[in-house]
Amino acid sequence: MTAKLKSIYIPALLAVIISLAGFTTRFDDGFLQRVANQLQKWTDNYPQEKVYLHLDKPYYAAGDNLWFKAYVTIGPKHQLSALSNVLNVELIDSQDSVKKSLKLLVVNGVCTGDIALSDSLMAGTYRLRAYTNWMRNFNDAYFYDEPLLIGNVINNEVLATAVYSYTPQQTNVTVAYTDVNQTPYVGKPVNYTVKLDNHQVAKGKGITDARGNLTVSFPASEARGYRSGQLISQLKLSDGKTAGAALTFSPAAAQTDVQFFPEGGNMVNGIASVVAFKAVGPNGLGINVQGNIVDNNNQQVTGINARHLGMGSFVLNPQSGKTYRAVLNYPDGSKRTVPLPQALASGYVLSLNRTGNSIRLKITASADLVNKGGDSEVNLVAQAGGTVLYAAKTNLQNASYTALVPASRFPSGIVQFTLFAPGSQLAAERLIFVRNPADQLQMNVASDQNAYTARAKTSIRVHVQDAGGKPVIGSFSAAVIDESKVPVDEREEGTIQSHLLLTSDLQGYVEQPGYYFNQVNEQVDADLDVLMLTQGYRRFTWKPLLTDQLPAIAYQPEKAFRISGTVTTLGGKPVANGKVTLFSTAGGAFVLDTVTNARGQFAFNNLIFKDSLRFIVQARTGKNNRNVKVTMDEPARQPVSAGKAPAGLLTDAPAGYLTYLQNSKLQYNNDVKYGLNGHAIVLKEVVIREARTPAVKHSSNLNGAGSADQIINGDLFERLGCTTIAQCLQGRLLGVIFRNGIPYSTRSPNGGPMQVIVDGAYVSSDYLSTINPYDVGSIEVLRSGGYLAIYGSQGGNGVIIVNTKRGDESSNADFWAAKPGIITYMPKGFYIDREFYKPVYAGPKASSNIADLRTTIHWEKNLIPDSEGNITFNYYNADGTGAYRVVIEGISTDGYLGRQVYRYKVGG
Repeated sequence: MTAKLKSIYIPALLAVIISLAGFTTRFDDGFLQRVANQLQKWTDNYPQEKVYLHLDKPYYAAGDNLWFKAYVTIGPKHQLSALSNVLNVELIDSQDSVKKSLKLLVVNGVCTGDIALSDSLMAGTYRLRAYTNWMRNFNDAYFYDEPLLIGNVINNEVLATAVYSYTPQQTNVTVAYTDVNQTPYVGKPVNYTVKLDNHQVAKGKGITDARGNLTVSFPASEARGYRSGQLISQLKLSDGKTAGAALTFSPAAAQTDVQFFPEGGNMVNGIASVVAFKAVGPNGLGINVQGNIVDNNNQQVTGINARHLGMGSFVLNPQSGKTYRAVLNYPDGSKRTVPLPQALASGYVLSLNRTGNSIRLKITASADLVNKGGDSEVNLVAQAGGTVLYAAKTNLQNASYTALVPASRFPSGIVQFTLFAPGSQLAAERLIFVRNPADQLQMNVASDQNAYTARAKTSIRVHVQDAGGKPVIGSFSAAVIDESKVPVDEREEGTIQSHLLLTSDLQGYVEQPGYYFNQVNEQVDADLDVLMLTQGYRRFTWKPLLTDQLPAIAYQPEKAFRISGTVTTLGGKPVANGKVTLFSTAGGAFVLDTVTNARGQFAFNNLIFKDSLRFIVQARTGKNNRNVKVTMDEPARQPVSAGKAPAGLLTDAPAGYLTYLQNSKLQYNNDVKYGLNGHAIVLKEVVIREARTPAVKHSSNLNGAGSADQIINGDLFERLGCTTIAQCLQGRLLGVIFRNGIPYSTRSPNGGPMQVIVDGAYVSSDYLSTINPYDVGSIEVLRSGGYLAIYGSQGGNGVIIVNTKRGDESSNADFWAAKPGIITYMPKGFYIDREFYKPVYAGPKASSNIADLRTTIHWEKNLIPDSEGNITFNYYNADGTGAYRVVIEGISTDGYLGRQVYRYKVGG
């Protein structure tokens, strides 16, 4: 018999129970009240922040600029956060090393940034990770942590792709080596090293075959216990050069992993229930399997078939005394038998399914749990983001209870239904995904023309409104790409909805997140429901929550920066009541004072400063004794743990990526030819003078002081706060590029590095990285024949002359650092993002003969609708023809999410 649940909708104040039958009663201090109170305490004390990054395109190449806008939200309504004002963004390589880190100032829940991808960056799979300090209190599985493919055809003439095969005895990696035009490298010597979690397990040599392939094998026993493998190889080319390639892969051996997930948590004998499954291949991605479920008598019970990315479900009614197993067929023709979880003799089954605009929920109990009097009350709670939105309770007088709940009661996203047995014991749990049109923005995008010519001015108009047709205020961003050069698989693409509503609440990797939001239909919703059955959700655990065992807070929300340290005597004893002064002369002088405590500790709080700003810290004892030692505190770094995505996720490059790399090579060569390498850098900060300008001080230039193609004044380094000379000069010297800190002239006849001369001494080209930027008085760059002739063969590849400061021009930093009780300190500050380069093809510039090969045509980081919900922005197309793709994303002040893709044509 099936009975109705006494359903309880709990308003914000949790004051009343409203049953489906329509009656009301007081909401007492029973179990449901305690659950609601504890969840409210959780959301009050541990508000949940999330981060989403809108990128300008889905993949990149060395030499590119990566542009992004970060949306930091808080709470179940995804409103823009005012809790944190500092966001950490990191680019992490396949060996879990942080290659680039930024700190960004978050204002009203948003911030913008960019990452210049060095032309020497090794091709491979990277991760882009973003988080606030507050988010560090919780599992880092909920950080923004997304895989990113970065190729390199600028300094590398080899593209490497791999195919993996596994046997119980060994793992095989077959690598295909080609050039950017997919011509195989045949008969080429290769040196390789295999590493598993940075532990070398194999090393050797080989020759590529007639198809440019080389197979590397190592024992499967070597792979056990490791999560990530890397094959690093060097290919010897005909001209004597070598080219490197690094491929990341899963070292897992042989068998596919198949797991079964009974709906609600457990199968119970005598109760029919849904069982979901997921089959994952050695590469960590889903594979489609099929087969049958048989019992211990080898009798077929039901057939099974994966419906999407290795996931599927079937209905099973387990019987007492029987066990069950799956007999599976894999795509490669192999077979495997996997046991199903053992069914319980006594328990509960919680099932949910969508019926029109409602959610039908059903609770079924085994016979021994029915009619047990006062000890048979069960409670059901549905919550999203820590807010209770539905509750029900009943005494089990029937074996089955049902309720029909309007889906409109829940916000878009994951809703967690939890069933508690008598005694407040967790009995079953089920996730369901809700799409609520009421909290999604409606965005209408149009262009002023249906089709354009190359370099034509384009105007995009956007109208943003809520579900009720009212204009909204919020923050938005837009990226325009040439889709013929940057093909996009929208199934693989993460979006603001897929991240904030789905993947940010799930531990583990979600394949093809865009598939669930791109084109919604019954098939997609059914596949999404199977994902809910197989993927875990554990932002908190119930037992500690209900017993008030809330976790301690280790990291506070960052509003600004803190500079702190300790002052001791030269013998190591704390200096109490010592005076500490913090000051800087860069960008305008400022001075702050404080006093040490009894342990010699001091701190300057609520500071806002740009990255790489150099400070002077001066300490004295209470009696003004300067013979003290100052030790600065360094902020604790967030460890780099394994990312969500499986190792080697992007080993097989997405379709069309080769086209992108070919264009990247052409674009880079074009930029070098016309000296456009640093076009995105604000050049007004650079002092560049021609040869006929007044001579520089203390020059060792054999042509005479100031006789150079380009001159850089040393005060540039103090203003920018660069840690190395190469960092400041990259993109600022015409016709000079830096690879791993070594300068190369684009006019070099043999591609060799430039000669570096420091105060008249000829040094190696990598010596630049050892020079303190604050010691530099000026730099002279010689690239043309007239200036290089006097240097003979030593100047054949160009010359960089470094003139260091002397006594008459010493830097403030070095002056103060020479004093007792004083140190210089350069902490991580806020990164100031660059302006996106926007060419203007009007007037004389309209006929420019420099090819415009941009892939990111336009980037708008800060779009705000007017009072009527309208947005307009303009830009000029590039030379590429075909489809241009406009992606607009953002959040309203109410936390409503919006995303719209628009395409238009560009002709010849």
